[in-house]
Amino acid sequence: MKTELILANAVSEAVGALYGQSIEPEKIQVTVTRRDQKGDYTVVVFPIVKISKKNPEQTGKEIGEYLVEKLPILSSSETIKGFLNLTLSKEYWVEVTKQSIEEENYGFKTADENSQLVMIEYASPNTNKPLHLGHIRNVLLGYSLSRILSANGNKICKTNIVNDRGIHICKSMLAWQKFGNGATPSSIGQKGDHLVGDYYVRFDKEYKAQVAELKAKGMTDEEAEEQAPLMQEAREMLRKWEADDKEVRELWKMMNGWVYEGFDETYKTLGVDFDKIYYESDTYKVGKGLVLKGLEDGKFYKREDGSVWADLTKDGLDEKLLLRKDGTSVYMTQDIGTAQIRFQDYPIDRMIYVVGNEQNYHFQVLSILLDRLGFKWGKDLVHFSYGMVELPNGRMKSREGTVVDADDLVADMVDTAREMSKSVGKLEGLSEEEAENVYRILALGALKYFILKVDPKKTMTFNPAESIDFNGNTGPFVQYSYARAQSVLRKAKEAGIGDNLKMTAEALEDKEIEVLKCIEQFPVVIEEAGKQLSPALIANYAYDLAKMYNQFYHDCQILHEEDEAKRNNRIMLCRAASRTLKRAVWTLGIEMPERM
Repeated sequence: MKTELILANAVSEAVGALYGQSIEPEKIQVTVTRRDQKGDYTVVVFPIVKISKKNPEQTGKEIGEYLVEKLPILSSSETIKGFLNLTLSKEYWVEVTKQSIEEENYGFKTADENSQLVMIEYASPNTNKPLHLGHIRNVLLGYSLSRILSANGNKICKTNIVNDRGIHICKSMLAWQKFGNGATPSSIGQKGDHLVGDYYVRFDKEYKAQVAELKAKGMTDEEAEEQAPLMQEAREMLRKWEADDKEVRELWKMMNGWVYEGFDETYKTLGVDFDKIYYESDTYKVGKGLVLKGLEDGKFYKREDGSVWADLTKDGLDEKLLLRKDGTSVYMTQDIGTAQIRFQDYPIDRMIYVVGNEQNYHFQVLSILLDRLGFKWGKDLVHFSYGMVELPNGRMKSREGTVVDADDLVADMVDTAREMSKSVGKLEGLSEEEAENVYRILALGALKYFILKVDPKKTMTFNPAESIDFNGNTGPFVQYSYARAQSVLRKAKEAGIGDNLKMTAEALEDKEIEVLKCIEQFPVVIEEAGKQLSPALIANYAYDLAKMYNQFYHDCQILHEEDEAKRNNRIMLCRAASRTLKRAVWTLGIEMPERM
C-alpha cells in the first residue's frame, strides 16, 4: 500500500477518534513534504478544522501526536500554519532499502488472468522510404508505453501496421522501373529500405520537372500536376495493383521485401520489437467491405462521381471521403478494416494508437465511424498524440530527401559517444570489443533519453550534441551514475564486504535518507506514468535520482568510512539506488553499462 494512502487512512481514523466525526480518506490531502521543510509527508489540515472546531495549529498538533503514537512508521510530527509535517522513522527507510533490493519487481505490478489486454500500435511506416527521426520518436514512445503499461500490471500486445500499398508506394516502384537499371540491395551494397527510398525521391524530382515543363506550355498548376505523365502512370499502376495485375504485384512484393529486411535491421538496432505486424494490403479490403455495407445500410452516401462519403456534420465535423470515385481506398478505409481484424484476433480491452498530432482529426473521425458501424469499442480507442521532431534548421521533408535517416543518426551517435568517451578518459581498461558495446549503449541511451524526457505532446528539437553530454539531464549522465554505483559494489565485493550486509537504522544519516525518499517514490512514479501515458515522468525521475545519488557519492565516504555500520548502510544504498535506476530506465528501453 502506498505511504500516502496509509497516512490518509490513519488521519481518517484519528479524526474519528479525536473529534467523533468521520472523514473519508479520499478527502484527506497527503503530499510529499517540500524540501525546505522538515518532514517526509505533509497533511493539509484546513479541511479538518470544520470538524475539530479548533484552529489549524491545534488540530494539526493533536492529529500528529495521535499518529506518532499509533503508527510505528512515524517518528515525529510538526504543524506549520495548517500543514502537518510527518517524519518517517529510520526503521521505515531500512525497510524501503530492503524492498528495493530484494523485490525483483520493486515498483512494478504483475499481470494476472484479470489484467486488461492493451494493444499499442506504433511505427506504422510506409514501404516507400527508410525510417527517419520522426519514426524514431514514434517507435521509442510506443515501445516505452508498452513497458510502462506492463509495469502497471497490464497484458500487452505490441503491434505495427505497415502502409504497404497506395499511390506513394507506386511512385517508388515506377521510378525504380524507369531509372533503376535492375539495381538490387545486394548488387549495389545498399540497405533495401534506403534503395527504395532513393527512388521515391527520384520520382518527386522527375515529376516536378514534368510539372514545370507543362506549366511553361501554359497549363495551370492544378492542370500540370494532374496531367504530368509520371503521375498518370503511378495512378494507373495503383489501379493495376488493386486489380491484382501479376506483373505489378510481383514488382511490389520484391521491393517491399527489400524494405522489410531494412526495417527489421533498424528495429533490432533500436532494441524494439512487435508481437504482431499487420499490412494494409491485407486490411484495406476488409475496410472496403465494411464501408460498402455501411453504404447499403444508409450510414454513408454515394456522390454522383461514384465516390463514397460519411456525413459527420451532426457530430460537429465535416464530410469524410471513404472510397474514391475509381473505387480505391483511403487511409480511413484501411484503418476501419485493421481495427476490425485486430479485435477479431485479440480480446482487446484498450487500443492505443501512437500517431503524431497532425492526425488528431483522423482519429476523431475513425472513432465516430467505428461507433457508427456498430463496433462498441469505437468510442474507447485512444489516440496517443505526440508532437513532431524538428531539427535546429527546421522540419524534415521525405519527398525532397531532407530527412534525418534513422540508421545514419544511430551511427553518428555511436561515433559521437566514442569521441566524447575518449576525450574525457572514460572506458580505460576495457577491451576494444567491450568499449564498442559501451559506446553503443551510451549512444542509444542518449538518443532514447533525449527524446523520451520531453512531454510527448510537445514539438521538440533534436540536438545530437546536447543529447550525449555526460553532464546535465541526459541519458549518459544517468548511465554514468549507475556505473559509478556498480563500481562501488564491485570494489566492496573485492574487499570482502559486499555480501550479506544489513542496514542499521541508528546509523542512517540525512543525506542517505534523501536518496531513499526518491527511491520510495519509484512505485508512485510508475503508476502515474501509466495513468498519464508519459515516459517523460520516468525519465525525469531517473535524472532526479541520479542527481541525488551523485550528491551523496560526493559528500559521503563509502568504502573508506571507518564506522562499519555507516559503511554498510552506504553500500546498501548504492545497491538500492542502482537497481532502482536500472528498473526506471528499463521502462524507457534503455540499457545500463556495468562499467564506464
